[in-house]
Amino acid sequence: MQSATRPTSRAVASPNPRQLNPVNTQTKVIDAVQGRILCLADIRGHLSALNDLARETNAKAIIHTGDFGFFESHSIERISDRTLRHLAMYSPLISTAQKDRLLSPDNTPSAIRSTVDISLISEFPLLLSGQIKLQVPVFTVWGACEDVVILEKFRAGSYSIDNLHVLDEATTRCLDVGGIKLRLLGLGGALVQHKMFDNGEGNATIAGGQGTMWATALQIGELVDTAQRVLDPTETRVLISHASPGREGIIAQLALILKADLTISAGLHFRYASSYNEFSVQADFEGFRRKLAVGKEGFDKVWDTVKTQVDAVIDENQRVLLDKALSVMERIPSLQPQPGATTGTGEEPAWKNCWNWNLCDAAFGSLVLDIKEGRISAELKSQGFNYAYRRTATGNVAQIPNSAVSSLSNTTPTTNPPTKGSTPAPVENPVSPLPKEVKSPLVGTSPLISGKETPKDTQIKTNGTTTPSDPASERADRGYKRKERRDRKDRDRPERETKEQDKESAEEKTDATPATASDSQPALAQSGKATPVPDDGAATDGPEGGLRSPVTDSTGTRTPTSRRPYRHPWTLFLRFLGPLTDSDLQEFFGGEEAGVSRVTIPQSFQGRDQRIAYVEFVDQDKMKVGLEKNNEKIRDMTIEVKIAHERGEGGERGGRGRPRGRGRGGYTSRALGAAGLSKRNGDVPRGGSGDNNKTGGDSTSTT
Repeated sequence: MQSATRPTSRAVASPNPRQLNPVNTQTKVIDAVQGRILCLADIRGHLSALNDLARETNAKAIIHTGDFGFFESHSIERISDRTLRHLAMYSPLISTAQKDRLLSPDNTPSAIRSTVDISLISEFPLLLSGQIKLQVPVFTVWGACEDVVILEKFRAGSYSIDNLHVLDEATTRCLDVGGIKLRLLGLGGALVQHKMFDNGEGNATIAGGQGTMWATALQIGELVDTAQRVLDPTETRVLISHASPGREGIIAQLALILKADLTISAGLHFRYASSYNEFSVQADFEGFRRKLAVGKEGFDKVWDTVKTQVDAVIDENQRVLLDKALSVMERIPSLQPQPGATTGTGEEPAWKNCWNWNLCDAAFGSLVLDIKEGRISAELKSQGFNYAYRRTATGNVAQIPNSAVSSLSNTTPTTNPPTKGSTPAPVENPVSPLPKEVKSPLVGTSPLISGKETPKDTQIKTNGTTTPSDPASERADRGYKRKERRDRKDRDRPERETKEQDKESAEEKTDATPATASDSQPALAQSGKATPVPDDGAATDGPEGGLRSPVTDSTGTRTPTSRRPYRHPWTLFLRFLGPLTDSDLQEFFGGEEAGVSRVTIPQSFQGRDQRIAYVEFVDQDKMKVGLEKNNEKIRDMTIEVKIAHERGEGGERGGRGRPRGRGRGGYTSRALGAAGLSKRNGDVPRGGSGDNNKTGGDSTSTT
């Protein structure tokens, strides 16, 4: 329905004076058998890259959707300060370092203008002079940042470049390729509704000024007139626009009027290109109509404001074009069946049949249309986002001690969403002691790590299969009970060591950090075992008595599922003679700048000259650097520096360092494995290849 303030639409036939300005149309035979067409957006003056991209993709022609780089040396003085800064910011001809200096907040607009010359904005002068020659035909519309003066010279015939075809509202091309005819219809410029009746510095139907260009109502009207005059049902119609029909309802309405089969448009500096039809992105047909109605409503507000002035200045020919533009705004499909419709609904065929591509910048990707035997296949290539920073960010990533522990057992808050496998960022792929096929979230508390069979009542299913069972179930039960007794002895060992007054063990317990309720979950697997425990963490009666927490000097809350408190993973153990303070050790390692987060010096026993200390670091790299301080001196006192081990795993923290598992070999500490280090060869860095690089889990080494 037309607005009450609009003039009555005239006949769609072109006016007689149009004979003075015939449609500029040509048919170019690209390849009758098969042809590849490269589609790009925002080449931004890097015109020498067109030949390289065509060669890389084996393209016979190029379609470009705007921001081609239509600038010459005199254009700089016509560009506004804001637009000039924008052009410099996105120019592929300026290096990153040069951009940083040029666009520094300290640089004034006059300083930027005095620095930027045409060579930093566009290679168009080289193309115009013939120093750059296009090897394949290039069909382009203009974009939002172009010099309207140059486009007027192309339209007037003053400028002409071999193989460059500027598509405008009166210029169309037909490509005969791969058994079909592609009709190219182009609309250049940004869509700015309040400027649709403002020509700026343009002479006729196109508009622009100060280095920018926008589409006008008369430009849209003339494009509709051109499409109607060259209409051929045997052709496949492609609308090439700088503005996207996905974002702008008016462009989607224009595609309906033009009977476009395909649309290709530019994006907003996206890193991915998109491919869609309206049926795939709208909840229903009414959603598609609503988008068109929003575009019409925005245009109506502008038209109602300027109608009187426009009617007073346009001539008869322009009136025809304006009526055609107004018919575009009225093009909202009805939900009612159309007269003579063969289907039960009045759905617009383009709702499902018109396909749209919205491209990323040429520096980030492209679209290739491969046309053969009448079929158009598409190849989208996008640079995409770089997510590698998530693996290098260590500040807030929870440390996972065992590859079998899933996000269910990791409750340490992080700033990053959990990823599959819950692998911490800094881990350099230590070996997992578990079978590859074990992926159940519950496997972190499964006794599979012992190599024994899981009891039937707790057997874990993984990927639809069960853990292989021993034919003799009684023998399996006995094996499980033996393992449970061994685990219980391991948990009770600290109590016995405390009663024996072992000095080194006492020093260890003095330094123990009390575990809090929030630390209980990450400490689940720090004991090196994966013994099943009750969900509530309370001690229960086992087959041979209740589970007892070890007696220690600590008054903090004990973690019910592990016999050790949580220990910072990036910790170095120090041994030295004579008294030293926290400040001495901070200075020795370089303090906070070197990544030192905490220094702990346990109380020494009377009459014992030898002292120990623990130094915690913010990440594994800082810890490795600190490890290089081994055997250096403080005030002629040699400092012995080693990786701090968990108890019973070798090294100084582990006391006696006795291996466990009846000859199977002990598990190295979580920190040692995660840091890529091994107890062998004096704690030297381990290689990063082979089986030792599998994600997650505690590494193993034979002692």
